Amino acid sequence: MTESEFRTSDGIPVPAVSANEMREIDLVAVEDVGLDLLQMMENAGRNLAGHLLERDPGQITVLAGNGGNGGGGLACARHLENRDVSVTLVLDRSPDALDGATATQYRVLDEMNVSIGTSDVPDVCREADTVVDSLIGYGLQGEPRGRTRDLIDQCNDTEQPVVSLDVPSGLDATTGERPGPVVESDEILTLALPKTGLRETDSPLYLADISIPRVAYERVGIEYEIPFEESYRVAIER
Repeated sequence: MTESEFRTSDGIPVPAVSANEMREIDLVAVEDVGLDLLQMMENAGRNLAGHLLERDPGQITVLAGNGGNGGGGLACARHLENRDVSVTLVLDRSPDALDGATATQYRVLDEMNVSIGTSDVPDVCREADTVVDSLIGYGLQGEPRGRTRDLIDQCNDTEQPVVSLDVPSGLDATTGERPGPVVESDEILTLALPKTGLRETDSPLYLADISIPRVAYERVGIEYEIPFEESYRVAIER
């Protein structure tokens, strides 16, 4: 366990974890404790949607990849659409290339006829009032490539506010290093625990509850005073 920690505005210490530590927590939560990956995606997406709705986001474009981060973005798109927010979804790959719980999230959106944009359109981000970045989470491996890289570049070419889920896409969640282009987020909603690499960012940072129970943290040796007493999201400071 790393010694790095963040704090809430009330001074409650929040431990920061590396990508490997967060991976271990997720594994214990799912395989030992019995929490379902879809449940965590749902909580991430609902929290992100609530965070956006508090800010009158207007037209939203959600950029999503595969894996848990993309699944959270897709769940967010559904919650926004259910509240009559205008949403356009842009994937960094063909829908046929999605798998697991992320593919399940996409199938629901497909049945809802949510607007699907294309990553090949150069102004896909400029047409939005707010952009959601859920392309890559803590599972980054090397520099972003292909469509993912193009969408990161488009994020950084827009003047519209960009909100990243968990970590800005392209940022190494553990070290904060930048092996390639990184989304320059205006806000970051990180999940469960802040990642150590977020110390290398300057954007306002929020922590979201995704319902991982205390016992999961205890089993990987993390002492954590869960700070979500009155809200499912709290602002945290580096």
